[in-house]
Amino acid sequence: MNALHSTSIRSLPLISQGKVRDVYAVGDDRLLMITTDRISAFDVIMQEAIPEKGMVLNQMSNFWFAHLAHVIPNHLTGIDPSTVVASNEIDQVKGRAVVAKRLKPILVEAVVRGYLAGSGWKDYQDTGAVCGIRLPAGLQNAQVLAKPIFTPAAKAEMGHHDENISYSEVEKRIGTELAHKIKETSIRLYREAAQYALEKGIIIADTKFEFGLDETGQLVLMDEILTADSSRFWPATTYRVGTNPPSFDKQFLRDWLESVRVDGKPWAKAPPAPHLPAEIIEKTAEKYREALRRLTQ
Repeated sequence: MNALHSTSIRSLPLISQGKVRDVYAVGDDRLLMITTDRISAFDVIMQEAIPEKGMVLNQMSNFWFAHLAHVIPNHLTGIDPSTVVASNEIDQVKGRAVVAKRLKPILVEAVVRGYLAGSGWKDYQDTGAVCGIRLPAGLQNAQVLAKPIFTPAAKAEMGHHDENISYSEVEKRIGTELAHKIKETSIRLYREAAQYALEKGIIIADTKFEFGLDETGQLVLMDEILTADSSRFWPATTYRVGTNPPSFDKQFLRDWLESVRVDGKPWAKAPPAPHLPAEIIEKTAEKYREALRRLTQ
């Protein structure tokens, strides 16, 4: 199947092209968000796309938005994306797009960690803390935490790494009341999603949420949620403390990139990205599809 690396909608004004999503304006108060098949790792967009990845991510986000709608309103409008583009553009939105409310974005990534993994594990090894939050001594890689922790980050420009910031910094940037609401809502979303996913055989080790404010100042969940791009998913059956568990997310791709050599040297994690072999593309695609099957079956 052909992959959609980028879109070419002419009937609507283009607002932005992110690492994965192309966003167009639908009037003054709505957005058409198209999830392409692009994939990034280490903040670098790969040259090859992953077939069906955008459709999988779109379905996964929509599933979670519906499952968690009782916790907080989300940005979905329910408008069929095929009705807002020209007839010859419908193939670009079919199964991979939503029409969303246009919100005032809050430029904080609400990261919640339930397990010690990835950069959190490295931070803990170096400092005994994760993003400044002290943790008990003697924890191991992939160990479940006594309770989920909120480790926010400031959103960076495309091509740059998001910057971990303290909770007090979040309070300074957006105010105490809003910071508290985002923290408590994020942890509740994570807890409910993690419990559900575990029943389906998937551990959600960590994830991130993004929020915006509507015209009345109400907090609204936006962008994508609890996908294999924004979360670390582990199969429960093969999970072992003290190891790097195999994952359903793009950690598989990251691991391959860590091993690849460019002109005899490790890839510098800067553009251009190495070309992805066909077997890496297919294995990555299958991991995304399997996560969706398990969560929604």
